[in-house]
Amino acid sequence: MERFKKRCRRFFNKRNQTVMLSVLFLLIFSTAAMAIVAPTAGSFAYDAYDIGVNKILKGPIGFILGVLAIGFGAWAAIRTEIIMAISAVLGGAILLKADTIVASLGMII
Repeated sequence: MERFKKRCRRFFNKRNQTVMLSVLFLLIFSTAAMAIVAPTAGSFAYDAYDIGVNKILKGPIGFILGVLAIGFGAWAAIRTEIIMAISAVLGGAILLKADTIVASLGMII
């Protein structure tokens, strides 16, 4: 029993050191997060953004796929497949709000 206690102390001590060093590393080498605004007409790659986000994700294709994903999640929940239901509902919600997510993540197509 004494050996077990010593091993536990060593494990948690090394684990705490690892966590502290990881946090310190992230604090030292972190940079400011910057997001960009959605491109405006005439700017670089606006046509690709317009087709990808405005016409597909925000258009009828994105809406139908989002609603279908949420409906599939409801069907999976009825069949008690909880993990599949949760992932389908979250995916559908992400599809319905994809334009906001793309702008907030700062992604340019």
